[in-house]
Amino acid sequence: MAKPEYVKLEGIPRETNKKANRELREAKRVPAVLYGPEVQENTHFSIDELALEKILSKAQTKVQELTIDGKVYKTLLKRTEFDPVTDRPIHADFYVLSDNHKVTLRVPIIIKGAARGVVEGGGRLFQPMKFLRIRVLPENIVAEFEVDVTPLKIGQSFHVSDLELDGIIPLDSLNRTIVTIRPPKGQLLKDVVDDEDDEETDDSSEESTSEE
Repeated sequence: MAKPEYVKLEGIPRETNKKANRELREAKRVPAVLYGPEVQENTHFSIDELALEKILSKAQTKVQELTIDGKVYKTLLKRTEFDPVTDRPIHADFYVLSDNHKVTLRVPIIIKGAARGVVEGGGRLFQPMKFLRIRVLPENIVAEFEVDVTPLKIGQSFHVSDLELDGIIPLDSLNRTIVTIRPPKGQLLKDVVDDEDDEETDDSSEESTSEE
């Protein structure tokens, strides 16, 4: 599990009326709000639009070191609102992390390697699950989950329960399939499984003989 990247941001306090927000957006600054379990009063500020877009450019979970009026906050970008026409970010919510409070977030799942069932058997890889919802303390936040599919044969799958989840509470079912290897088009899975069962039977017979 990769640890999150730390990104430094500079925030400038702002007024909260519509005119002020419009002027900020024209200056390519995004209105934002800062909140959290130990924040007594929400802080309204703005950040550079380009800096925000850099955070959004990768699916990885990132932690922001946000400085406002000389005070530094460790935050997570929790929500971004986009203009429906231009797709530019028009508002952002930053959550201040607290060591003693768990946070809920979606972590991307990245596939690594080339599955055996694809390379050797011409199978097809499907990834029905690209994010996992988790609840963790800040010290256990991860940037992404990596799944090595190299050993997977046709008909085999990788599930949430197969992930390394020390210190992490998954909010999605452990039985959910992250990735599965399907047979080539036109080939029934049963035929593939039968062939593999025959191979495994022969292998196990040889192993028993050698052990004796």
